[in-house]
Amino acid sequence: MTLSPKPFLTSIFRAAVAAADPEHTIRAHLPEKPKGRAVVVGAGKGSAQMAAAFEKAWDGPLEGLVVTRYGYGCKTERIAVIEAAHPVPDGAGLAGSKRLLDAVDGLTKDDLVVALISGGGSALLPSPAPGLTLEDEIAVNRALLASGAPIAAMNTIRKHVSTIKGGRLAAAAHPARVVSLVVSDIPGDDPALVASGPTVPSMGSRADALGFVKAWGMTLPGAVMSHLNSPAADAPSPDDPRFAGNAVHVIASAAVSLDAAAAEAGRQGIEAVILSDAIEGEAREVGAVHAAIAREVAVRDRPFRKPVLILSGGETTVTLRAKGKGGRNSEFLLAFAIGIDGVPGIDALAADTDGIDGSEDNAGAFADGTSVARMRGAGIDAKAMLAGNNAWTAFNAVDDLFVPGPTGTNVNDLRAILIR
Repeated sequence: MTLSPKPFLTSIFRAAVAAADPEHTIRAHLPEKPKGRAVVVGAGKGSAQMAAAFEKAWDGPLEGLVVTRYGYGCKTERIAVIEAAHPVPDGAGLAGSKRLLDAVDGLTKDDLVVALISGGGSALLPSPAPGLTLEDEIAVNRALLASGAPIAAMNTIRKHVSTIKGGRLAAAAHPARVVSLVVSDIPGDDPALVASGPTVPSMGSRADALGFVKAWGMTLPGAVMSHLNSPAADAPSPDDPRFAGNAVHVIASAAVSLDAAAAEAGRQGIEAVILSDAIEGEAREVGAVHAAIAREVAVRDRPFRKPVLILSGGETTVTLRAKGKGGRNSEFLLAFAIGIDGVPGIDALAADTDGIDGSEDNAGAFADGTSVARMRGAGIDAKAMLAGNNAWTAFNAVDDLFVPGPTGTNVNDLRAILIR
């Protein structure tokens, strides 16, 4: 069949993102109106769009604010939008955290707090524990990003050095009822791990946090380690009575978006298979495994028959070995491209559904069996680029970066591999 790979793969990405559009997902989860005030708080790379959608759906009095990444804001009327830094926290995020805590201070049992939470909120809400500074929290964040630790481990550590994460924002709102609407970017969709759970406490303990620091060989500031070794760092437990009566709804997730992507492929005449919505691990290693599967299909028509679209989601990690440009999706795809070098009929897209992969302006990249050869023709050694965490440079050299811009949502990574 005749199919143009890049437009096809782009349409698959857009179908996945559309399934997580807050315009559609929030209306189905509106809470009952309160006797008292309705206060919106939130954080994440999709929080501004969630706020705009909530305003349209809510016909009563409303106030509040959300914190999102620089460049991710949008027009709202009743809910203020603050922009701050991601993935490394800054002073704007610190001020935003304080304003969120102030917004829920002094509420009563007749009031309602609606928390709009999406991925990215961990970095956007720095709020260091007593005795710690913003610089300490920045150092923690840098160490986490460089460690290669899974997101569950990172967020367990983050909540134990914070005054807003790990359910503490919801605890501060007590006795008001808190309803959390969560767009999940976490493998397994545990809402307590999205944005380190500012309104949803988790079972991860301080002992767990210390164990993760040791297991992943992290070097944290002395003040942070002293804090983690103190009972003062203990986060609220999920059975804390302050959380009784609160509600949590995961309104969008990787699983739902992958289903939508598969349906779009079917509409265009291509059978789709979903490997998993919760794949984790080192990006380059996951890329090599996906490449092996794609080769098996391309060469031997197993375990799936051509033509087929192989989909997967989740959140891989990157252990920094050098100071190159890139993110987990472009690093995944560079390893994948090396693995399918010279094999015809394979085209792939790996992209972050929030529209940004790493620190550059691309969501990810495209690759096919000619990618490595084309890089070589442009003077780029693909394997050297992978060794140096420099996938962005490799794909930029062959004009294969994928740049859709901010999407207004965040349900983790999408990997789509078309085998014709």
